Amino acid sequence: MAHIIEVDDSNFDQEVLQSDRPVLVDFWAVWCGPCRMIAPVFEELAQEYADKVKFVKINVDQVTDVVGRYSIMSIPTLMLFDGGNPVETIVGVQPKSRYTELLDEITA
Repeated sequence: MAHIIEVDDSNFDQEVLQSDRPVLVDFWAVWCGPCRMIAPVFEELAQEYADKVKFVKINVDQVTDVVGRYSIMSIPTLMLFDGGNPVETIVGVQPKSRYTELLDEITA
């Protein structure tokens, strides 16, 4: 199984902003159908890019500070951070190739 870290308001800065490698954050919720659709793709990506990118999930119903800080209005939202800064945001379900293209670009 892929190594995906569940993050909340207390450890977001440490796990995401202070990470020494790019971080792909999945903002999701249990009740969100599209979030469930993207979950297996997120896990596949976490396995394929495990040595290059950190993968993090944030439940928007439980993590209000971070969700507000980054103005997350729709889910699923995937946000890519590099060097502590958000560099790309993808809202909604996209084909896996869209995510691999983004990850290949950031890890090249």
